Amino acid sequence: MSEKSESKRINARQHKNSGRGIKKGDATWENFTVDFKESKKSFTINHDVWAKATTDAIKNNNDPAIVTILGEGNKKIRLAILEFSVLEELIKSNSRGMV
Repeated sequence: MSEKSESKRINARQHKNSGRGIKKGDATWENFTVDFKESKKSFTINHDVWAKATTDAIKNNNDPAIVTILGEGNKKIRLAILEFSVLEELIKSNSRGMV
C-alpha cells in the first residue's frame, strides 16, 4: 500500500509530503482530511493519534478520518475511523435522500 495508491483508490486529493506542507494530513476526500495507516495485523488508536488527525482536519477546515488498512496481499481490510457525530449526520442525510 502507498498513500498514493490508496488516495487514487478512493479518488482523494493527495497532499504533498504527506501533509508536512500547507495542507495537513495525507489526503483530502470529500469533506474529510484523511490519514492513512497500514499494518499487517493491528493498529492502535489513542488520544494522541486522534488528536493529530483532528488538528490536521481543523487546519484544513474538514472533518478528520483515519483510514486503516490491515493485512497484506489480497487479504486486506480497509476501515474508516471517524467521529460518531459525523456518522450520525451521514445517516440522517441519507435518510432524507441527501446523500
